[in-house]
Amino acid sequence: MIKKISSAKFSKSILLWYNTNKRDLPWRDTKDPYKIWVSEVILQQTRIDQGINYYINFINNFPNLESLAKSSKKKVLKNWEGLGYYSRATNMLDNAKKIIHEQKTFPKNYKELIKLKGIGEYTAAAISSICSDEQKGVVDGNVFRVLSRVFNIETPVNTTIGKKEFLELANELIPKKNVGDYNQGLMDFGSILCKKHQPKCEICIFKKSCLSLKFDTIKKRPVKKITNSKKKYRLLNYFLIQDSSNYLYIQKITNNIWKNLYQLPLFESKKIINRKYILKENLMSNFFSNIELKDIILSKQVSHNLSHQKLNIFFWKITADSSLNHKQNSLKRISKREIKNYPFPRPIKIYLQDLQS
Repeated sequence: MIKKISSAKFSKSILLWYNTNKRDLPWRDTKDPYKIWVSEVILQQTRIDQGINYYINFINNFPNLESLAKSSKKKVLKNWEGLGYYSRATNMLDNAKKIIHEQKTFPKNYKELIKLKGIGEYTAAAISSICSDEQKGVVDGNVFRVLSRVFNIETPVNTTIGKKEFLELANELIPKKNVGDYNQGLMDFGSILCKKHQPKCEICIFKKSCLSLKFDTIKKRPVKKITNSKKKYRLLNYFLIQDSSNYLYIQKITNNIWKNLYQLPLFESKKIINRKYILKENLMSNFFSNIELKDIILSKQVSHNLSHQKLNIFFWKITADSSLNHKQNSLKRISKREIKNYPFPRPIKIYLQDLQS
């Protein structure tokens, strides 16, 4: 009979494993809460292997809270380009400005951290435990997976009851000291050994005490409640409009998921359109008071999936015979050399990069 592992033995096992298997990551050699904050927010967006370069680039451009507070939204978003959830980047900028304005330093205790814009229970617990060894357990995807398997928990992790149960267990398991190392070790353990697919159970430190291994429920943990939410399907037509001087036009996005980024002039349609439709409906008149079209080419078509939306994107290359007078004040005329100075949503960024290569 396998008994449930004790809290002390569980935390000790994780710490011993972490001491041997700790990954060499650029944020692991600091207790600076600002840098830990940057790393945690970035890692909520992407895998560690991709997050390293984003972190290094961000810290090189904004080495401390003061430099971030002095920056522009445009520059911060440019550094965040490709990560998604851009509101997290603007929240970071807002927090930096607020803290500097109040002549404070970046907090490292849970009570103060949780007050900051965009910082939730997980991020506050991670920063406070790493930087000040505060007794706070962390619960992310890796932790859900490890705890649900070792303790064979059936409660769905994506429910209020489940989140409460796992958070309570995480706090029960934390050691009296080295909490930051323990939390990082637990997350690393889930990422390296107790993986979602093909977990390395044969070399697992909990092989003799893992209840899911005993009851053959590894593939069934963690449990997630099935939701029936459907993705919104959208057809987006972006126009790369070049005038006789070979300049192009962009506009700042004022709402929606990509707020504060830049895009090419956009027409959202209910059905797929073609060259004939563009001419018949005189779509370019939405943007310019006078335009003589020289050529219209469907340049590229891509699909882009977001958490709640599926985007079918069409890039149209429009060549005009003369210089253009644009109707919309939001339109900005730039040269191809200037493209690199503006933050774009990932599919537009890739399209523009391909054109320049």
